[in-house]
Amino acid sequence: MMRTRPLKVALLGCGVVGSEVARIMTTHAEDLTARIGAPVELAGVAVRRPSKVREGIDPALITTDATALLKRGDIDVAIEVIGGIEPARALIHTAFEHGISVVSANKALLAQDGAALHAVADAAGLDLYYEAAVAGAIPLVRPMRESLAGDKINRVMGIVNGTTNFILDKMDSTGAGYQEALDEATALGYAEADPTADVEGYDAAAKAAILAGIAFHTRVRLDDVYREGMTEVSAADFASAKRMGCTIKLLAILERAADGQSVTARVHPAMIPLSHPLASVREAYNAVFVEAEAAGRLMFYGPGAGGAPTASAVLGDLVAVCRNKLAEATGPGESAYTQLPVSTMGDVVTRYHISLDVADKPGVLAQVATTFAEHGVSIDTVRQQGKDGEASLVVVTHRAHDAALTGTVEALRKLDTVRGVASIMRVEGE
Repeated sequence: MMRTRPLKVALLGCGVVGSEVARIMTTHAEDLTARIGAPVELAGVAVRRPSKVREGIDPALITTDATALLKRGDIDVAIEVIGGIEPARALIHTAFEHGISVVSANKALLAQDGAALHAVADAAGLDLYYEAAVAGAIPLVRPMRESLAGDKINRVMGIVNGTTNFILDKMDSTGAGYQEALDEATALGYAEADPTADVEGYDAAAKAAILAGIAFHTRVRLDDVYREGMTEVSAADFASAKRMGCTIKLLAILERAADGQSVTARVHPAMIPLSHPLASVREAYNAVFVEAEAAGRLMFYGPGAGGAPTASAVLGDLVAVCRNKLAEATGPGESAYTQLPVSTMGDVVTRYHISLDVADKPGVLAQVATTFAEHGVSIDTVRQQGKDGEASLVVVTHRAHDAALTGTVEALRKLDTVRGVASIMRVEGE
């Protein structure tokens, strides 16, 4: 039977995503009612700049007092699309204190304080849903949290930031340098005026923390995620990658240790074989590759950002939370029963591509090879090119611990014959 009293929704934030949420709620009102089993009504929209024209939104709904909106007593669900830590965190706590379930797209807050927010929601018997916090429109959080709940996920590797993928794709396909590709991304609206959060990996690291917590049923905070940006990736790196049959992507990689007793979470640029599904992800798209014990390998692909795609994920969560409200139930909360430790980057085992600037004279290669051997890092291939007393030496290793590779590089820098370490890049996905 259809309930006649509408479920009332408070929208906190009305930027690119929030305005799309409001538009879809209005234009698809009948469909949402049929899918939920009750009308859903936008009861108020909290904004910072009330004078801004917002097409399709009744001005009477606009308020600058988000706290008062949540405290008025008739709100069932709050949608938080403000972003950042404060005031979003305080407002979500206020919502829970007043019996309001929350849908959020706030990756930074969830990566930092997800455990605390889940604890408050669980204690109050309320929902906290956040599909839109990771990979935009791509259904990823709920499949990992629910569809794969009976399976054991061992590895997650993905492209979770569209801006960086656009830049690297342009560098690969056109031969553009980093700055040229970034300028194009900015002109097209893919990169912010300050692209630091994207190109330095902070955005991807927040998403990695959220995904790792879900995948491994353990608490992983943003500080637990090893992070490297991609600003140092050069045309020379792409040239080397192509010689190896690879391309370069900024990857979030989450792994369960072979003995199952720990996990690692990292974000950094890496070479991956052109045969790997992630290598073909172009432009600003996202894709996540999940490896589970029973299900095998699964790939989730689609637009990872933008107003409409992200709003689609928000509305999917809204439907689920509203259905739970009608059933007087809640969906799955935090699952952190394994309490696995998060290992440091030094424990990661992978292959490496190291480019060295060296003196072009006899014995250099022997010195370099000896240094690798002394640190327990086995060399797979070496390529040397010399000119005018200088040479470049490209070494690709077998699998080794990151700590061993770090020690090797420190020792190489001390050699008189090594004039510089031009680049270090991990090789993944083989």
